[in-house]
Amino acid sequence: MPATRALVVVLGFLSALIAGTPLAASAQALTPDERGVIERHPERWNRMSPEERTRVLEDYRHWKSLNPEQREEARERMRRFRQLPPQDKARILDDFQRWHELSDDRRRELQESYERFQRLPPDARARLLERHRQYQELPPAEKERVQRNFERWQKMSPDERRAVREKARHGAGPPAPR
Repeated sequence: MPATRALVVVLGFLSALIAGTPLAASAQALTPDERGVIERHPERWNRMSPEERTRVLEDYRHWKSLNPEQREEARERMRRFRQLPPQDKARILDDFQRWHELSDDRRRELQESYERFQRLPPDARARLLERHRQYQELPPAEKERVQRNFERWQKMSPDERRAVREKARHGAGPPAPR
């Protein structure tokens, strides 16, 4: 995971300093190294909000905390990123932007979900990916029906879920959608 975080840091830092996109700054005391980065890009730094400056500094500090192998892996990912076709780069940058627009709680929740997925046995991961692929191919009306059923499932108590599973096991199937 550190290399993935490093890529996010590199992309964020570059987007802040090179593209002038929002990231971060703070009123905290700066190290001489941090001041040097700011002094090399004063116009971009001055355009940033205090929140953006804070984020840039946090990302920069994270980058500096990486060991040489982690930094090299992040650089290699950046080299591969630069070689991607423009549409792939645009998709990745859109995903990156959406990720940073999420709340810290939502990002943490997604990260934990991803880590749980990675811990699954390969056959379980493959089944989930196949189900996701099948869901993506459904017509919109069917996706809505599946979503409504999922929302109903989420609202059920463990006993209600157990009863539905038991009915499905004996051929009765799940209750009809409302």
